Amino acid sequence: MAEAAVLSRRLGREQPAVQGSILIIDDEASIRESLQTLLELEGFTVEVTGTGEEGLARIAEQPMDLVLLDLALPERNGLEVLHDIRDRDPLLPVIMITAYGTVENAVAAMQAGASNFVQKPWDNEKLLADVRAVVGRKRAEEENIQLKRALKQRYNFEHIVGKGDPMLRIFDLVAQVAPSRSTVLLQGESGTGKELIAKAIHMHSPRKDRPFVPVNTGSMPSDLLESTLFGHVKGAFTSAVASKKGLFEMADRGTLFLDEIGTMSMETQAKILRVLQDRKFMHLGGVQELQVDVRIIAATNVDLKQMCKEGRFREDLYYRLNVIPIAVPALRERPADVRPIAEHFLAQLVAMHRKPRMTFTAAAMEALQAYSYPGNVRELRNIIERAVVTGAGPEILPQDLPAHVREAAPAGKKMSLEDLERSYIAEVLDFTRGKKTMAAQILGISRKTLLEKRKKYGLD
Repeated sequence: MAEAAVLSRRLGREQPAVQGSILIIDDEASIRESLQTLLELEGFTVEVTGTGEEGLARIAEQPMDLVLLDLALPERNGLEVLHDIRDRDPLLPVIMITAYGTVENAVAAMQAGASNFVQKPWDNEKLLADVRAVVGRKRAEEENIQLKRALKQRYNFEHIVGKGDPMLRIFDLVAQVAPSRSTVLLQGESGTGKELIAKAIHMHSPRKDRPFVPVNTGSMPSDLLESTLFGHVKGAFTSAVASKKGLFEMADRGTLFLDEIGTMSMETQAKILRVLQDRKFMHLGGVQELQVDVRIIAATNVDLKQMCKEGRFREDLYYRLNVIPIAVPALRERPADVRPIAEHFLAQLVAMHRKPRMTFTAAAMEALQAYSYPGNVRELRNIIERAVVTGAGPEILPQDLPAHVREAAPAGKKMSLEDLERSYIAEVLDFTRGKKTMAAQILGISRKTLLEKRKKYGLD
């Protein structure tokens, strides 16, 4: 590097900023030196080795942005070394260099996962352009991965699992609304995790150190619900032998979560509206007004707007609640999340039931991903718990799942060619326990094609 800097000054050029790290694997010293000088003058940090084994050891020691790999190495050819690099770091780009620029060599290198193919003697400008492009893509991919990791860290909502776009949008909304005190209305089918999202909003708000108080408004009659929410004084009704605080008081400076709010009576709705408007209420049977600072998060699995049209829900309350609406998607609308949610539940339930480590077979996971889940995430958890409790071995098999899950596809329905291909690739990957090179050989396709198909079918 120092020699390159001296040569650069002699040529009247300023030493450019470091642009990335490159490893050169070539058995010819003159080739190594020429490439090293060329790349260091462009600001790259360059390491050189003469054999594939030395190169693999260097990759294991420190991260690289690019490998320039000679095809004709003395002990092992470059394609074999390339396979080892791909197994160790699938994201590390490799440009193959050879004096034998045949079409067959180029095709073999690209199928094996090379980013590009350069023939000796090379054109300096073209080679530099290729190197810059490949390193630039590598850096962009790393930034994207770091961004996703930061996003995951930023949206580290306990027990909420999701990687698809629908849930990422929910996470983004939660992050935006949590710092405010605005009322939130969560709308979605039963079992979609509305309470978990409400907790996430609370835990990422300035109120996180104060109580989060949930109440299912559909689980109790109207008079009991009002007593539960607002409290009562002694003698307010027959069984009121002592005064009791309500949930509004308990949630003061915290969050009150009103689940299934569409089941409230019109009378109770009017009292909730007053609390939202004035932040004041009275105990049942009391005469003294009490003031509270409570954030309301409500949830419903019914269409409140339609209920307003039918006269079953107060329109003024609806608009008070609907300040920030969040539509929580059903599980069938977020198929990419079935696998991570199932695996999350599996790990959780195996620990809870003190079972040895368990995994899903490819066929069992395929059945889970094909099912439509009318009961949403809650139903998926119940399915996994049944499989954990009744499963006999370390793997969850299709027969460990309920019949209606295994037989989710309509009778007589034929699988598409893509479905068949996905199923077969999943079975082969399961058979090889994820060994990609072996799986590609069994499938009769290149390793690169297998990686592309794994990504396409969500088999990572």
